[in-house]
Amino acid sequence: MTMFLSIDVGNTQIVLGLYESDQLRKTWRLAADAERTGDEYGASIDGLVRRAGFDTATLEGCMISSVIPRLTQSLCAAISAVSPIEPMALTHDLDLGIENRYQRPENVGADRLANAVGGVERYGAPLIVVDFGTATTLDVISADRAYLGGAIMPGLEIGADALFKRTSLLPRVAIEPPSSAIGRSTTDAIASGLVWGTIGAIDGIVERIRAELRAPDCLVVATGGHAAAVAGLSETISKIDPDLTSFGILRIWQRNRKRT
Repeated sequence: MTMFLSIDVGNTQIVLGLYESDQLRKTWRLAADAERTGDEYGASIDGLVRRAGFDTATLEGCMISSVIPRLTQSLCAAISAVSPIEPMALTHDLDLGIENRYQRPENVGADRLANAVGGVERYGAPLIVVDFGTATTLDVISADRAYLGGAIMPGLEIGADALFKRTSLLPRVAIEPPSSAIGRSTTDAIASGLVWGTIGAIDGIVERIRAELRAPDCLVVATGGHAAAVAGLSETISKIDPDLTSFGILRIWQRNRKRT
């Protein structure tokens, strides 16, 4: 079986996914720290893989989807140091299996491309993917399997941090579904505003996208760190797929593996 490691580098976390063929065997999350060296990341990744009962020396492929170029370099060095392979970076000019109709295709984030590819592979098209990451993104794929674009808004953690840092009296709160829209304490009121505000914005944007696509039943899938906690509150999101980005990275690597 082919052993493959997906690496999704976000602004705050790095998500690793270890696959045997198409089967996801293990996932890990590391802090995205641009100050860490390739040696440090290599030791961490090698240790995690070995403790899970696998061996980085048996890796046959690795693809890195990254929004932090400096970390891309460190992680490439890390994987090369602990395995016999050279990692591949996910870029817009690879064979994605879908058309990229963004105004400037090179400006689409690698994670958004992975979400689009993974979403179409699993659910077909048209499709809307909502990613609850550092930023909350909505990505739209047309019925003819073309990436069209979408929307980007502040993520839940960014909202919570902004309130804490830019006000004198408001506390930092955990991102949890509020029990009521009427917050009866300051903490509950912030949670209500953050969560219901985000969900209301997503549902509103989704309905506008569906109208523009002329696809009122267009499926909406959620992924990302906070999807499991809050996506179920949405009236438009019908599926939660926590490993969608990782799966998309795998599929893109499989289409392009001969390039290595």
